[in-house]
Amino acid sequence: MRYKNSLLLFALIVISASAVFQWVFTVPKQAQLINIEPSSAYGGRCYQSTNKLEMAIDVDDEVSLLVWNIYKQQGDNWAAELSRLSKKAQLILLQETSLTSELKQFISESRFIAKSVRAFDAFETSTGVLNLSTSPPQSICAYIDVEPWLTLPKSALLAYYRLSNNRVLAVVNIHAINFTFGTKEYQKQLMQLSQILVKHQGPMIVAGDFNSWSESRLQQLKSKMSLLGLIDVQFTPDYRRRFVLNNMALDHVFYRGLTLKKAEAPLSDASDHNPMSVVFGINQD
Repeated sequence: MRYKNSLLLFALIVISASAVFQWVFTVPKQAQLINIEPSSAYGGRCYQSTNKLEMAIDVDDEVSLLVWNIYKQQGDNWAAELSRLSKKAQLILLQETSLTSELKQFISESRFIAKSVRAFDAFETSTGVLNLSTSPPQSICAYIDVEPWLTLPKSALLAYYRLSNNRVLAVVNIHAINFTFGTKEYQKQLMQLSQILVKHQGPMIVAGDFNSWSESRLQQLKSKMSLLGLIDVQFTPDYRRRFVLNNMALDHVFYRGLTLKKAEAPLSDASDHNPMSVVFGINQD
């Protein structure tokens, strides 16, 4: 009888936990792209511009990039800090954004075009990676991969932007899978994007929060990036978020076909990650 009661109690706990999870979180069956302006409407998984000559994203042959895990805007000063850091940026890649009314207001008052991934909803507010750009992408697609332990997806965006030298810049914004035994799911997420990127012959940026907290993860990441001919940006100063046990950086910016002019990862108290700011020169043929 005691054994049966224990089983019943366990079953009730599981059912209750499942009910709470479903009440709090909504997970879409497939990746959805969110076109934030003007209505924050869910689209399909991809967006394709009808204008083949979108305005170039670079200014004076430079692309100023900001990459930042913004920690669901939990810092009190996130808006002021994002505004300050993005003043000269043409492209902003944010991870762990929560599409709150405050973030929507920030976007509506800014000069940026916004595209986001609906990875999952928490209390009916979408969470995922977000691209802000001064020029629309020629095309952009959303991707999600479910965390094995948490069963909540991590997300990525793959976008293409026109440059003034008539080349096309491929850009990946990724928040990589974190909690796993081994690297199987981690490799799968990276491989999915790599198999698409290998077809692109032009310049490329792959950046975000890679959760590269172990040597095996970092080696998998570097291997995939090396096959694409990408270089890991070195920062000065370098205050990137690091894993406490081995001091390994979690955030990276990889690039090719561009000239690195400036890279810094300054301190900020607006998130649990520090931002990465990079300036690239484009190569005029």
